[in-house]
Amino acid sequence: QVQLEESGGGLVQAGGSLRLSCAASGRSSSYAMGWFRQTPGKERELVAAISRNGDSTYYVDSVKGRFTISRDNAKNTVFLQMNSLKPEDTAVYYCAAALSVLDLRRRSGHTYWGQGTQVTVSS
Repeated sequence: QVQLEESGGGLVQAGGSLRLSCAASGRSSSYAMGWFRQTPGKERELVAAISRNGDSTYYVDSVKGRFTISRDNAKNTVFLQMNSLKPEDTAVYYCAAALSVLDLRRRSGHTYWGQGTQVTVSS
């Protein structure tokens, strides 16, 4: 089992940057990690994911070239660097852990969730 805690959200102007962090209790290196986001009335969307050893990543098309997911297994932490932010990136961002990137993409298997952090991008 793993517990996740996000930090780094906030208010930023369009074109700005934010870096989200997700600290995991337990051994996060046993899990693929991902960042989802959700806005009111919409389904939670996988934004980015990274494999257990960091050699494979996934990005939704809308963030490719702007967001970068990374992880530090020694510190049980995963990051999401968000650059060139747009108002449409505004959402609650959730950190998630599952056995594989495929599980995160398919929303299959058991997923652990953080409590979420708000990101607001003003125009």
